[in-house]
Amino acid sequence: MLPSDSLKAIEIPVGSAEVAGLAVAAVVLVLTLGSLVAAGLPLITALVGVWIGVGTAFALSTSVEMNNATPMLALMVGLAVGIDYALFVVNRQRRLIIDRGLEAREAAGRAVGTAGSAVFFAGLTVLVALVALTVIGISLLTTMALVAASTVLLAVLVALTLLPALLGLIGERIVSTKTRQKRQAKSEEESHSVADHWAKAMVRFRWPVILGVVAVLGLGAVPAASMDLGLPTGATANTDTAARQSYEAITRGFGEGFNGPLLVTVESASGAAVDPQTLGAVTQLLQQRNDVVAAVPVGTSKDGAMAVLSVIPTSGPDDDATADLVQALRAPSSSIAQEYDVVVGVTGFTAIGIDMSDRLAEVVPVYLAIIVGLSLLILLVVFRSIVVPIQATVGFLLSILATFGVTTAVFSWGWAGWLVGIDTGGPLMSFIPVIVTGILYGLAMDYQVFLVSSMRESYVHGYHGPASVVHGFDQASRVVVAAAVIMVSVFAGFIFTHDVMIKQMGFALAIGILIDAFLVRITLTPALMALFGDKAWWLPRWLDRILPDLDVEGDRLLQMLTRREDGEQSPRPDAVGPK
Repeated sequence: MLPSDSLKAIEIPVGSAEVAGLAVAAVVLVLTLGSLVAAGLPLITALVGVWIGVGTAFALSTSVEMNNATPMLALMVGLAVGIDYALFVVNRQRRLIIDRGLEAREAAGRAVGTAGSAVFFAGLTVLVALVALTVIGISLLTTMALVAASTVLLAVLVALTLLPALLGLIGERIVSTKTRQKRQAKSEEESHSVADHWAKAMVRFRWPVILGVVAVLGLGAVPAASMDLGLPTGATANTDTAARQSYEAITRGFGEGFNGPLLVTVESASGAAVDPQTLGAVTQLLQQRNDVVAAVPVGTSKDGAMAVLSVIPTSGPDDDATADLVQALRAPSSSIAQEYDVVVGVTGFTAIGIDMSDRLAEVVPVYLAIIVGLSLLILLVVFRSIVVPIQATVGFLLSILATFGVTTAVFSWGWAGWLVGIDTGGPLMSFIPVIVTGILYGLAMDYQVFLVSSMRESYVHGYHGPASVVHGFDQASRVVVAAAVIMVSVFAGFIFTHDVMIKQMGFALAIGILIDAFLVRITLTPALMALFGDKAWWLPRWLDRILPDLDVEGDRLLQMLTRREDGEQSPRPDAVGPK
């Protein structure tokens, strides 16, 4: 027996690939933080947040309708941001211990007061992007967005509450004596040699870098022009699966349209009962269409006001001809509606998939416009600059278009499909573009905040032009790269599941982070910032007066602590003067 795609058991596709992704994240944490104890904290706090968030989602699934992609999306996003946010706080504490010689508990408090505020803002951007998905008005998408947003909120709360408590419990063991001695023996330039050389190269060759990155991202975005949205069917399943074999068996025996029957409703425009003669005539007209194989009455309502027919199209569920048939039958000007004064509706799994795809294709540009507007407004307030928000937003648009292009080339065109375990191309999941756009926007702004705020800090403390870019990049790039690698490894772990929805989502998020973090933030951003120089921080005086000062990096807190220790106004304690 060959079960069809609709008879597949719902399963949560978590397996060895996801564990491998966590293992890669653990290795990156050890290399970045230099300690098993320190590396274990982000993993523990992320798992706690995910356990609460996903567990609550499963508990609510008895009363709130959700598909199997909903908890998996929450799991993916919760793990990634949970690890990253904890990494930012733990890394800042270790820097304060090693570079400034502070006690562990004092360093933990300062880390939460500085990096913690940046984590709060970073989490807020992801929350805004996810909650904004509810304006689309599709219940399935709203549920996915709210469940994922709640997991992100938990990740932020855990990073700001449970993590400091664990840091206090571990105490001085967060940094070994050997690490302290080794770090103190190195100069700052030696510890950031790779980042320093990279930043100087981006600054020196800024025009070739800018043109090269834009060309690569533009080329990667080309396939996005032919992006096809839909829902997975047996036609797009791998050839060795029961769903694909069942689909092909039905196609050979009866025709492709039998894999996606349509339910057609017929109602009298006057509200009266549909008489048998009218129903028979409508059925006959449907059977005479060239794009219909068969039309069979299924039944009528108790009052006779509505009749239902099963209509088998000649084309498959994913074909454009089937979508054209659905639109033609629904049209008020159709020959059936005009001749018999009836209202024709079309539903069923195939029609619902077509409707969802059309609706989501319409809202993607609108959602992108919302994201662009939010990006410009939020970054304007954070960085108090005109250039930085525009640079960050343009970079995000380039990366998201390239992400859509690469994902289309792999899953629709079948390019290098063997790498992700597919042998047949098909449409992308209808909600992939909006979900990926929302999540990538939040994560891209995270990296923008941590990287560019460090450049601004260097500018404020005496560095100017390209020097501020290089120095700020040295300070922040290591943790941003580590965070991006962790994100990519966690998302990539979901590519090798059997569920095509999770596979596409994991790939799009992994490739999106890879593109945005390493091509846009680490490569394009320092080149653009060096191109504008000190003008990157220009802001009209009238705008400077009305904008709130969020102090995302907690600079005022550190100045207050310095005054308390030194008894006088002084620069930020970890600042280094110009060379």
